[in-house]
Amino acid sequence: MATARIYMDWNATAPISDAARDAFLSAFDLTGNGSSVHAEGRRLKTVIEAARRDVAALCAADAACVTFTSGATEAANMVLTTEFRMGRTPLGVGRLYVSAIEHPAVREGGRFPRDRVEELPVTSTGTIDLDALDHALAAHPRDEGIAMVAVMLVNNETGVIQPIAEVSARVKAAGGLLVVDAVQAVGRMPVSISDLGADFLIVASHKIGGPKGAGALVARGEVLMPRPLIHGGGQEKGHRSGTENPAALAGFGAAARAAQDALGVYPAHVTTLRDRLEAGMRVAAPDVLIHGTDTLRVGNTTFFSLPGLKAETGQIAFDLEGVALSAGSACSSGKVGQSHVLMAMGQDPSLGALRISMGPTTTVEEIDRLIDIFARIAGRRRSTVAAA
Repeated sequence: MATARIYMDWNATAPISDAARDAFLSAFDLTGNGSSVHAEGRRLKTVIEAARRDVAALCAADAACVTFTSGATEAANMVLTTEFRMGRTPLGVGRLYVSAIEHPAVREGGRFPRDRVEELPVTSTGTIDLDALDHALAAHPRDEGIAMVAVMLVNNETGVIQPIAEVSARVKAAGGLLVVDAVQAVGRMPVSISDLGADFLIVASHKIGGPKGAGALVARGEVLMPRPLIHGGGQEKGHRSGTENPAALAGFGAAARAAQDALGVYPAHVTTLRDRLEAGMRVAAPDVLIHGTDTLRVGNTTFFSLPGLKAETGQIAFDLEGVALSAGSACSSGKVGQSHVLMAMGQDPSLGALRISMGPTTTVEEIDRLIDIFARIAGRRRSTVAAA
């Protein structure tokens, strides 16, 4: 009997949960359009609004402040713009300040002109340099409009948690806006848009066990909103036109509800597994470098380098051993290159880095098998280096 593969790439996409699959299929079979006023349309509208409440609850937000999108990338491009309205009053944003470790969807600057996007450095531990943020906000040219700062809550490669409350205090003191990419945070730690002090959160369905193709921009209130990215029939209160996908949204809502329910157990479970894994890795290869260990991390992520092992070589080696893991972000069309996150942290850019990310169904048995596989690959790497 073939040995089952081990899936350790939850940060790229979580396997769809049973609850999300059931909700998706149930809504998929419904006829109608959520914007129609007949019974079939009203039934689909009910499905969409139930999902909106579930996603809002995962962020401790008001359901009226959730705008559904096709995913986190669309949500980022929607909110990263120079044009906002405060009710009926236009509000101009002059510049966007992003941390150097942001996901490409944010780091590219959305709809901002490239000369209005400034990158902020991070420390060697992988957290934003608050002194650099202070300097940028103090130097911000007020005549261009207010400042916008975009910082992720949890880094998708290292799992490092950013000091968002401290960032927010600085941004608010400067009269700016704060956008937080919470894609890798929701479901892995408690998230409250108000406690974070964020104006907007970005979330995605497929990171928490929901279907791909659904995401949301979550606002702190209903008054301040960006100029729509997609115009048309006025769905989503005019913030995002286009017929909603009730099946994907139903699955998203079910996944959000399940993730919220599991918060009392899941973080501790995966943290225990991660610590077991990393201890085993250090025994098997004392020279292994595990990134981000000197600061707070979510429990499900291990980002590591083995000196002498290239990222693409390591990824293939693990795949051949039956383990699915990644070399950082999976959102670069399958390309394996140098990690911009490690480079921002001041690490040697020639280091190959691999990411292990687990989820609520990951088991101790899988972790122990993974440690054995890691030991074999590390041993072969030593033999290759010695022979060279």
